[in-house]
Amino acid sequence: MLRKIRIAGTGCALIDNLFNNVRFHDKEIQPYLSKNAGDGGLSPGKLVFTNEFEKFAGKTVEEVLFEVSGRKAPDTYNIGGPCIVALIHAAQLTYHLQTEVLFYGAMGNDVNGKNLRRLISKTPLDINNFAITSNTTPYTNVISDPDFAEGHGERIFINNIGAAWDFTPEHLDESFFAADICVFGGTALVPNIHDHLQEVLFHAKECGRFTVVNTVYDFRNEQRNPHKQWPMGENDHSYELIDLLITDYEEAIRLSGKSTIEGAMEFFIDKKTEAVIITHGANPITIYSSGRSMKTLPVGQLPVSERVKNELKMNPDNTGDTTGCGDNFVGGILASFVTQMQNEQKPDLIEACAWGVASGGFACFYLGGTYFEKTLGEKSEKIKAYYQDYMNQIKNK
Repeated sequence: MLRKIRIAGTGCALIDNLFNNVRFHDKEIQPYLSKNAGDGGLSPGKLVFTNEFEKFAGKTVEEVLFEVSGRKAPDTYNIGGPCIVALIHAAQLTYHLQTEVLFYGAMGNDVNGKNLRRLISKTPLDINNFAITSNTTPYTNVISDPDFAEGHGERIFINNIGAAWDFTPEHLDESFFAADICVFGGTALVPNIHDHLQEVLFHAKECGRFTVVNTVYDFRNEQRNPHKQWPMGENDHSYELIDLLITDYEEAIRLSGKSTIEGAMEFFIDKKTEAVIITHGANPITIYSSGRSMKTLPVGQLPVSERVKNELKMNPDNTGDTTGCGDNFVGGILASFVTQMQNEQKPDLIEACAWGVASGGFACFYLGGTYFEKTLGEKSEKIKAYYQDYMNQIKNK
């Protein structure tokens, strides 16, 4: 009989308001682009807080969005956030296994909160540990340019933290630390968790749990010290408590204080991080595992999915976007860990990354980070084909 695996995650969960097909090179958006690090302006691939952007722009976000997109309302809204989107995807891929996937976070008792709860109810994710506060539900206005970066696409994020300010380590009870895998996703947008990350990671490791940290652009620390290394919790000792760190290129550079992926990877290894994945958009991902809790893997690279790249080229009118690609990448890895742990295997990072790459690539074909299934297993079946193609791709190289 398969062992029951529980995943518990905390971190960023919000409503994404998606404005698609905005061109970052158009003259309408130029006055609102950042001139200096941390100045509150917009930058492709980066996040800025609503209040800081409005100071920079001298206008409300709503006024600017109308100027740059030509519309008052978003194209759509969806569940967003590096933690909750990853957990939803992991729950969708492991629907047929004895798996529990739980999210711990905060939202407001407002329209966005009601919409968020309604959308999550369409997924297999357990949200019984959502705290309801008097603050506003966190939300992000996502401006997407599908043609940016030679057609690979990119987004700009304008975020309102809201109720996430109210969520603290005290909300993480023993049921959270009883999970097999404890996930801390996008905690830079949940300040009281991020500033005590070493504390909660230490407790998870004390309980014998597998810890995963996936990052988000840390505008709060970028604004405080635009030329200094971003902190990971209280200090760099947090890294030795992380079994798997997943970060993108920009975040890896700022967290490490280095100027290259190689330098960043060296930094994370020096800090005794057990395993690391650095993604870089449509470029190869860089991976490493020390062998303590996963199979040993020297620093190396894996490509992105050729099938996804080809399908995107063949369908220039694709109605999807890149929102949630990284979050679904993380969810695919978590789902693979569940399968491998159930079989009592020491997790293989390459196998996990194959599911991550397939999952992140598939997210390019629909709008927003979360895919709403008509039937349980629908998404898993679709992604399985991309996973199998990807395994053949990397075996033949």
